[in-house]
Amino acid sequence: MKDDFYDILGIAKGASAAEIKKAYRKKAIEYHPDKNPGDAQAEERFKKAAEAYEILSDPDKKARYDQYGHQAFEGGGFGGGGGMNMDDIFSQFGDIFGGGFGGGFGGGFGGGQRRAKGSNLRIRVSLSLEEIAQGVEKKVKVKRKKQAQGTTYKTCGTCNGQGQVTKIQNTILGRMQTAATCGSCRGAGQTIDQRPPNADADGMVTHEETVSIKIPAGVVDGMQLKVSGKGNDAPGNGVSGDLIVAIQEQDHPFLQREGDNLHFDLYVGISDAVLGTSKEIDTVSGKVRIKIEAGAQSGKILRLRNKGIPSINGYGSGDLLVHLNVWTPKTLSKEQREFFEKMKDDAHFEPKPEKEDKSFFEKVKDMFS
Repeated sequence: MKDDFYDILGIAKGASAAEIKKAYRKKAIEYHPDKNPGDAQAEERFKKAAEAYEILSDPDKKARYDQYGHQAFEGGGFGGGGGMNMDDIFSQFGDIFGGGFGGGFGGGFGGGQRRAKGSNLRIRVSLSLEEIAQGVEKKVKVKRKKQAQGTTYKTCGTCNGQGQVTKIQNTILGRMQTAATCGSCRGAGQTIDQRPPNADADGMVTHEETVSIKIPAGVVDGMQLKVSGKGNDAPGNGVSGDLIVAIQEQDHPFLQREGDNLHFDLYVGISDAVLGTSKEIDTVSGKVRIKIEAGAQSGKILRLRNKGIPSINGYGSGDLLVHLNVWTPKTLSKEQREFFEKMKDDAHFEPKPEKEDKSFFEKVKDMFS
């Protein structure tokens, strides 16, 4: 089981953006590989801190993590930061240490080459309620930019392959060192040397690729998942961007979703309500048969435990709430009308609500309890 991101950084769940940044800076300095050469445990903690910061520093990712936990990013190969390599991690330091954290720890912080990252691609995947309930693997065709065969790169002459340029200024506080992304290579550290005629200015060609996406059960409409490395390539020796997958939930013909619970309207005739019956209904996991007791009242809610949507956090499944509706016929034959006229004054047809026959507002309250 993965460690909690807040515990990794040693902060409370309600920590501010500034507190998150400060905590990550502290952990990054403590476990940096240059400070702990050959220490595999320190390197692992260094990576975990970077992964935690990538999620918690982004308001959207943080909100999804707070609601769904690690499952929001990890279903079948999705990772909020689990797919990060050391280049991804070092690319964060410009924000954390102001881009000028070079020289310390053997020059490892910002002093080495920064590898550029390709742009992300975004797609929308539409899922049925059954697919959401069971989890599904989707194969989609994606048009990605990839390095054209025959393209070669050379070291950028402006930044000498560092991907950033350093400036030193004399101020009243002393000499200040700042670093900024190189404008000539846009942070890649390399520029085009040769490229084939069919490539663009960055040496890229558009390539269609089939990507397999494993979507975990319990996702919700609007959730975004990430497939690492399936975005556009970066020039030179850069790393590929990611494929961002937005979930779209299809409307179901007879089921309504409310969180992990599902609602179903079941209509029965007066005879079935009076005499009792059993009905077979469809659920997201197959057909089930339910028993309707004699004398069932319209508005009664039957709760089928664990027949809803699985929790994306792994906390079991929601319920299926069957709302009973007694159908009153609009037209009657002569004999039927005579029968009901005889029953008008019959004591068995007089409304006599009992304690278990709750009011509408009590039923609504029970639904959300």
